[in-house]
Amino acid sequence: MPEPIDRWWARRQTSRGVVVPYPVGTYRQAWASFPVLVRQYRPEHNGGIVLSQIPPAADVFLCWLCDAGHLFVATPDEQRHRPGRERRRSSWCPDCSESAKPRALPMRPAMAPAAVVRARAAELAPREAPTVRSDAQAALRPPPGPRRPLPQPARSQQAPPPPAPPPPPLVRRPRSPRPTRDTRPVCGRTPTVPTGTPFTSACAPKPASAVEAKLRARLAERLEFEPGLNAVRIARPFFDHLEVWPDIVLPELRVAIEYDSTGRHGLEHVGDRETSDRRKDAALRAAGWEIVRLRTGRLPLLGPHDLQLSGLTRQTVPRLLDELRAIRGPLFVDAYLRD
Repeated sequence: MPEPIDRWWARRQTSRGVVVPYPVGTYRQAWASFPVLVRQYRPEHNGGIVLSQIPPAADVFLCWLCDAGHLFVATPDEQRHRPGRERRRSSWCPDCSESAKPRALPMRPAMAPAAVVRARAAELAPREAPTVRSDAQAALRPPPGPRRPLPQPARSQQAPPPPAPPPPPLVRRPRSPRPTRDTRPVCGRTPTVPTGTPFTSACAPKPASAVEAKLRARLAERLEFEPGLNAVRIARPFFDHLEVWPDIVLPELRVAIEYDSTGRHGLEHVGDRETSDRRKDAALRAAGWEIVRLRTGRLPLLGPHDLQLSGLTRQTVPRLLDELRAIRGPLFVDAYLRD
């Protein structure tokens, strides 16, 4: 169960028998891929303990301060897995995320029928004033005689109608269960091709990264590969599709290339998105492919052939070609090099 930072630190001091159980910088590499959390963490709100002294898996309550000034409490695991499907800076703060959610506007009441409006208008209208007769008209009018009783209609000898039966009880319809990963329908636009076959997918998102376009162009200057392919058929569904969409597909080498960065707000390829990347890599390897991830922004390496880079530089493509030679062999890769 999570505990406050002072109790957690005191317990670590007792268990390790030292005053400083974790020196400064011990977990700097583990927190390096979360620049937003490094900026949100304030030692003055956490007993003077630095973030690099706290293990990412520690079950401890920490105080965080977002860019908007909201001070909130969360564990390291909660903060590392806070970003969801929304790519907003507010995802790192619960208060900002709650304020960014769209709220339903109050709806005005339904319009009343025209008959009801006319009836209401008749009730509110002033009654007609009685007419005033002159004295001459009153003298000519015969005196009122005795009133004759009005004929009463004969009472019916029939028995009163039986009372209406009570309305049936209101039965609520059972809610349909929320679809799970196994029951959700799979997209049917994936062509029926063998597993591991590359193709051009209509469901793949359009490339929106300028860095990926530059990397693709620089790689095409050095290596020959079939352009236009953006998907690989896999055996099991991956997010409701039987296909995955790598950044660059090399069908001749059966190698997929991914360019990973944390993005503008530090939301990409961290937390749950890192888990998704691992699933994607496993699906590609199960289909007979290998994947090379170019990891920037101090993102940790996920696979045996991943490269950690500072960005897209002149050495990126040569290092990538060397890694391709290590995967498929220099003789096979050099056959596709451009003169």
